[in-house]
Amino acid sequence: MKSVLLVGLGGGLGVIARHLVSRIALSWPNLGFPIATFGVNVLGGFAMGLLIGWMTFQVDGGRDLRLFFGVGLLGGFTTFSAFSLEVLQMIQRKAWVNAISYGIGSVVLSVFAVFLGLFIAKKLFAG
Repeated sequence: MKSVLLVGLGGGLGVIARHLVSRIALSWPNLGFPIATFGVNVLGGFAMGLLIGWMTFQVDGGRDLRLFFGVGLLGGFTTFSAFSLEVLQMIQRKAWVNAISYGIGSVVLSVFAVFLGLFIAKKLFAG
């Protein structure tokens, strides 16, 4: 039961954070590109790298921290289902350049962001 509460609480906070980013993005110019989703996915990847590095080198939080931050908070914050729908919508509109750049860019930059976050966490926390 504790694990469900940790994931639920973290996920709720992550969803709220994602919603706030989306609200802020409404004031940005509409370029036909879902910048809010793109941004939270890349930022979420970076945060995951930092989290893994922090947990590996600095703290012994084990399962509870991983469930709250990794599964809950970052799982609620990042938006792969929204990303998939947005790529499909761009394809349906025949916005091929946006669909391809968004799809590839999201995956490549999010994975790179995990590596970057882990690299920084190693420098900060690996004594």
